[in-house]
Amino acid sequence: MTATFLNIESLDTLEALFESSHGGPVVIFKHSSTCGISMHVKELITDVKGNINMIVVQQNRDISNAVEARTGHRHQSPQAFVIRDGKAVYHASHYGIDPEAINGHLLNDL
Repeated sequence: MTATFLNIESLDTLEALFESSHGGPVVIFKHSSTCGISMHVKELITDVKGNINMIVVQQNRDISNAVEARTGHRHQSPQAFVIRDGKAVYHASHYGIDPEAINGHLLNDL
């Protein structure tokens, strides 16, 4: 199974994801459509087993800023989070993003 990418295009959707993280982990990926590293990392994380909620930072900088405010992690792209109970339990950026580590956080909740 490969990842399914779902675009986050509103602050309401982001809020709903943080709320749903109280029932299980949620993956959020900040992606730059103009960055070669971000494009490559997006390919690498297709190994994540589940949904990846993606923010394209050029189109939704306000949503990206809201993630920074909610998690306390300075904006970067690419950047990945696993949110559980409204908090970032995993955070990495650039080539530090590890699909196996993300899967570990997702599988711990099964």
